[in-house]
Amino acid sequence: MLTADELIKIRRDLHQIPELGYKEVKTQRYLIDRIGCLPQDFLTIETWKTGIFVFVKGINTLETIGYRADIDGLPIEEQTSYTEFQSSHEGAMHACGHDFHMTIALGVLSYFAHNQPNSNRLFIFQPAEEGPGGAKPILESDQFRKWKLDKIIALHIAPEHPVGTIATKVGLLFANTSELFITLKGKGGHAAYPHTANDMVVAASHLVTQLQTIVARNVNPLDAGVITIGVIKSGTKQNIIADKAVIEGTIRTRSIETMKKIKERIEALVKGIEVGFECTLSIDYGANYCQVFNDEDVTTDFIAFAQAKKSLNLVICEEAMTGEDFGYFLEEIPGFMFWLGVDSKYGLHDARLEPNEQAIPFAVETIIDYLK
Repeated sequence: MLTADELIKIRRDLHQIPELGYKEVKTQRYLIDRIGCLPQDFLTIETWKTGIFVFVKGINTLETIGYRADIDGLPIEEQTSYTEFQSSHEGAMHACGHDFHMTIALGVLSYFAHNQPNSNRLFIFQPAEEGPGGAKPILESDQFRKWKLDKIIALHIAPEHPVGTIATKVGLLFANTSELFITLKGKGGHAAYPHTANDMVVAASHLVTQLQTIVARNVNPLDAGVITIGVIKSGTKQNIIADKAVIEGTIRTRSIETMKKIKERIEALVKGIEVGFECTLSIDYGANYCQVFNDEDVTTDFIAFAQAKKSLNLVICEEAMTGEDFGYFLEEIPGFMFWLGVDSKYGLHDARLEPNEQAIPFAVETIIDYLK
């Protein structure tokens, strides 16, 4: 079984090689090499695109429990204080803790490779969680379906909680999410002759303002929704009227019905902009992730397990507007996700995120105890 020092070294190795969705070639190679160093008596290893399945045959093969870890990084330039193990890939960083997720999975797998479990285990190292979404296609693959999971679990680091804390709840944990890409096309021209052009900077500005009215005026105040526009791209020079603009954002909702309602209103507003500014618009919703909804029976069982452990602090948390494609697994398989406290001053997707590495051995020990 991997020691705490070995686990921390693995995390630092992985932190240096973040790769974007379906480009996790070095990451996959590193993981396979590490898995190959374990006893192979109970293991079956298969690859799927840039992901990996590791099946651990149990003594009693009547039940199969899955454990999923995501493996991709984010397109963020790292700004941590790390001096010896910063990202070696320019413009990429493990700013969502997937280096932790992989390391913890390897630690748990190491234990079961040395200690054959009572029932089967399937470890899923999943690519592309940050986009375009690896959970749904891997779930639909013939390789995955042949194992017929009875239960599945996963974790996500939580910078706001201290090390030693686990947070979860029955039911809705993470929101429904959708990317949002809107392209506006009009007619460019000289800044001195605005009457001969259709300015897409102005059109895009009006649309962004209108989008912010949807949650305020079309979503039930007792429900919850978020529309965030993170990017506006338009224009080439200060004295040229732009003929094109691109808006990029995200939609997040508590309910599937509210997601549908928001998209209907976006499409209605887009038609209005087309008429009002004599331009054409197109919408792409990109990657859509369903909610993470924890199974009542399985989650209740885990909560009882956690409450009985004096070595951890269990928090029954509120749902969050965070997005996670693990929700696709939970649509088909009973299971749950939980937050793992890592005590970082900076949050998820922040270039300065520095999770406390002592959370790694704590998580490994806790998950092993639960899955024994």
